[in-house]
Amino acid sequence: MSIDAPEPTTQVSAADALRAKQIRQAEELTESAPGHGGFARALFRGEFHGASLFPYPTLSATDRAEVDKAVAAVRAFADARIDAAAIDREADIPRSVVHGLAELGVLGMTAPVEFGGRGFSQQGYCRIMEVIGGHCASTAVFVNAHHSIGIRALILFGTTEQKAKWLPALTSGDKLAAFALTEEQAGSDASNVQTTAVPSADGKKYILNGTKRYITNGAIADVLTVMARTPDPKGGDSKITAFLVTPDMPGFEVVEARMGKCGIRGTATAKLAFHDMPVPAANILGPVGKGLKVGLTVLDFGRTTFGASCTGLAKFCLDAAVRHAKERRQFGRPLADLELVRKKLAYLAAVAYAMEATTYETAALIDRGGEDYMLETAILKVFSTDALWQGVYETLQVYGGQGYFTDEPYERLMRDARINTIGEGANEVLLSFIALVGMRDVAEGLKATLEGLKKPSRFLPTFWSFASQHVKHMVKTPDVPVVTPMLRPAAQGLARRVSVFGRVVERVLITHRESVLDRQLILERIADAAIALTTSACTLARIDSALSLHAARDDERAAAELYLRMAGKRFDDALRGIHKNHDRETLEAARTVLRR
Repeated sequence: MSIDAPEPTTQVSAADALRAKQIRQAEELTESAPGHGGFARALFRGEFHGASLFPYPTLSATDRAEVDKAVAAVRAFADARIDAAAIDREADIPRSVVHGLAELGVLGMTAPVEFGGRGFSQQGYCRIMEVIGGHCASTAVFVNAHHSIGIRALILFGTTEQKAKWLPALTSGDKLAAFALTEEQAGSDASNVQTTAVPSADGKKYILNGTKRYITNGAIADVLTVMARTPDPKGGDSKITAFLVTPDMPGFEVVEARMGKCGIRGTATAKLAFHDMPVPAANILGPVGKGLKVGLTVLDFGRTTFGASCTGLAKFCLDAAVRHAKERRQFGRPLADLELVRKKLAYLAAVAYAMEATTYETAALIDRGGEDYMLETAILKVFSTDALWQGVYETLQVYGGQGYFTDEPYERLMRDARINTIGEGANEVLLSFIALVGMRDVAEGLKATLEGLKKPSRFLPTFWSFASQHVKHMVKTPDVPVVTPMLRPAAQGLARRVSVFGRVVERVLITHRESVLDRQLILERIADAAIALTTSACTLARIDSALSLHAARDDERAAAELYLRMAGKRFDDALRGIHKNHDRETLEAARTVLRR
C-alpha cells in the first residue's frame, strides 16, 4: 500500500520519526508481495477469479501413483519408528528417525532430481507432511525447518554453483538445514532485523555480527540461511540480505543449543551469535538487499506445509473424538448421543474438510508457477492454525478428564499446537498483513482516481472509469463456476459476499485513508472476511469436484455444507463489526490498565 511519509523538517519529533519508519517498513513488506493477479487479492476488488480454484486440483495419474506410494511408505515408517510420546519426553528426535526420513527421500522431497531430490510437487509434498503432522508435531516442524524453509531458499534463489555445492548433501540428509531470521527485535516484524553484515574493503567477504534466537535446527544444522542487514552503497537505509552460513566459520557461536519450551520439545531450538564472522561474498543467496523477498517467499512455502501438518492433526483429532464419543458412556448412553458433543464432532469435521481443501488449492497455486500467492499462504496459515487450536481443545473436551493425563496424547497435542499460531508469523500480525496487502491495489486505484479528478484534462475519463467500476460492483455479482446444481445456492451466496466485500473495502479506505495502518481492529475484520471468502471458495471447489465425479461421501458433503455456513457467518459478523462494535470501550479499558 502506497502511503506518503511525513515531509522531512529540521526538527522531527520522535513520534513522527517512528511513524515514518513504520510506513517505510509497511511499504517494504507489502511491496514484497508480487503481482496483481492472485485469487485472494482479487477478492478485495470485488472480483472472483474462478479459474484459479475451479476445478479442484488433482495430480496426474503418474504423479498420483508415485505420491501414493511415498505416502504409504512414510505412514508405515511413522507408525513403526516415530514414537511421538518418547520424542516429547526425551526432548529429542533420534538420529534413527532422521536417517529413516532421509532414506525415504523426505528431506529432499521437492528438490530437483539432478541434485539428489525427488522432484515432488508442492501438492505431493503436502501429502507427505500431512502424514507426519498427524503423527508427531516435533518431527513435522523439524522437517519443515529443514526442507520448507531451510533448503527452499537455496532451491529458489541459489546459483547453479551454490546448488551443486550444498543441495546433494542436504537432500540426502548427510547435512541438515536451518533458517535464521528471528532476533530479539525481529520475528513477525521481519523487516526489523538488526544483525549486520559489512563488506570487506576488497568486497570478497562480509563480516557478520548479531544474534538469532528461536531457530529450529539451529544447533544441529550444517547450513543456515541467515538474514542480515547490509549497507546501501548509495547511502540510503540498509537492506536485508540472505547469507549461507556454516557453523565452522570463525565467530559462529551456539549460545543455547536446546531452549526449553512448552511444546514441540523434540525440536532443537537454538540461540545463536555471530562475532565478526567472515562470510564469503559467494555465499550471498539472491541479490544483495533483497533478503526480505527471499525470506517472505520461503515463508510462503513453510506456511503451506503448516497447513498440511495441521490438516493431518485435525484428521487425527476427528477420528479420535468420534471413536471416543461412540465408546464412552455417560448418563446411560454414549457421549455421541449428546447434542453438545455432536456439535464438537461437527466442528472438527467441517474445519478438517476446509483445511484440507485450502491447503491443496494453495499448493496448486504454487505448482502452477504463479508468483502471486502470498495472501493465500498467509490466509491458510492463520485459518489452519486457529482452527486446529480450537479443534484440539474440542477433542480434549470430548475426552474429559481422561484426556488431561499424560498417558493419553491430547495434552501433548495441546502443547504442540500452541506454537502454530505464533511461528512463521504471529496470526495477529498476519491478519494486518492480509488486510493491508489485499487493500493495496484498491488504495492505489483510489489515489490515482482522486489525483485524476483534480486535473481538468483527466476529469471525464477518470470519472467515467470510476463510475463504471462502481456500477459494475452494484449491479453485477461475479460468477462462481460450480457444476453441481445443488451447490448453486451456496455459489450465489458466495458471489454476493464477494461483491459486498469489494464495496466495503473501498468505503474503509475512503473513510480512514492512511490512518487505516493503525486501525488494527478494523484490519482484523477485513482479514477475517477475506479468510472466510477464500476458505469458502476452496471448500466449494472441493465438494463440487467430488459431487460431479460421484465421489463424495455423505459425511464429506455434510461437513462441506456446514463449513460454508460457518464461514458465511464469520464473513457477515466481520463486516457488521466494522460499524457496530465496542472498539472504543475496548481500547479505553486497555488504556486504563496500562496506566495502572
